[in-house]
Amino acid sequence: MISKTAEYALRAIACMGGQVDCPLSANLLAEQTQVPRRYLTRVLQDLCAAGLVQSRPGPGGGYELVKPPEALTILDVINTVDPIERIKQCPLGLKTHTELCPLHAELDKAYAATEKAFASVTIKELINSTSPIIPLCESMKS
Repeated sequence: MISKTAEYALRAIACMGGQVDCPLSANLLAEQTQVPRRYLTRVLQDLCAAGLVQSRPGPGGGYELVKPPEALTILDVINTVDPIERIKQCPLGLKTHTELCPLHAELDKAYAATEKAFASVTIKELINSTSPIIPLCESMKS
């Protein structure tokens, strides 16, 4: 349903959202989220370029959220790295299809429902879930 890049971005954002005001190194994020470090670095660069994450260089530095977790939704993160593509015109390029055919109209409705569902859940809600499982990352070691 979502790309590996979007999944990795969600893992990183959820991990950072659970550690507000505490920058996390790329190495620690890679370990906690089980995302290959090289891939994660590219994802973090995209998140930084979009203004969702900032990096602090030097000792004690790392990556942290720019916005609080309650201000970010699952959809915000997905749309930053790999937006859900809606169907606006006939994917086959058929000239007689001036509107979406019934099949593509139904598919687009499903995409719209997915967007709505993702937009309704904040990162904070994921983190504060009543589940004992921390979403999208390993528990921090004490």
